[in-house]
Amino acid sequence: MAVRLCKAALVATVALLFLLFAFGNLTDYGSNRAFVQHVLSMDTIFPDSTLRWRAITDPGLQTAAYWLIIAWELATGLVLAVATVRLVAASRDAGAFAAAKPVAVAGLTLGLLLYGLGFVAVGGEWFAMWQSHDWNGLDGATRFIVLGGVVLLVLLAPDDR
Repeated sequence: MAVRLCKAALVATVALLFLLFAFGNLTDYGSNRAFVQHVLSMDTIFPDSTLRWRAITDPGLQTAAYWLIIAWELATGLVLAVATVRLVAASRDAGAFAAAKPVAVAGLTLGLLLYGLGFVAVGGEWFAMWQSHDWNGLDGATRFIVLGGVVLLVLLAPDDR
C-alpha cells in the first residue's frame, strides 16, 4: 500500500504543478501572454532567420493560443487531481489501484503533450523559440517533460510482487 500511496503522491505533485501553472497564467496574465506573443510573432529570433514567414502576428490568434494553453493546463491539473483522489481511494487494493491508473495516465499524457508537442515541437521548432535568448521556454518545458515522464514511468511500474 505504501508504494501505491507514493505513486498517488507523485501524481498529486504534477496535478498541483499544472494547477499552479494555470493560476499563474491567470493572475500574471500580461507577462505570460507576452511570452506567447513573442514566441508566436517570432520577433526575437535570429535577425537573419528565413523562418519568419511562420509567424503569427494577429493579436486575436495570439490570445486564443494563450487561452488554449491555460485551458490545457487547467484540464491537465483537474484530471490529475481526480486521478489522485481515485488512486488514494483505491490504494488498499492492487486491482482497484490498477483500475484507477488510466485517469492518471491520461492526465500525465495531457501534460506531456502540452510541453512536448506544444512547447518543444510547435514553439521550439516551428516558431524557432530556440533562437530567442529572451523568450525561450525550452529549458522549462524540458523540466516538465522529465517530471511528467518520470511520474508516468513510476506509476506504470508494477507495485506488487
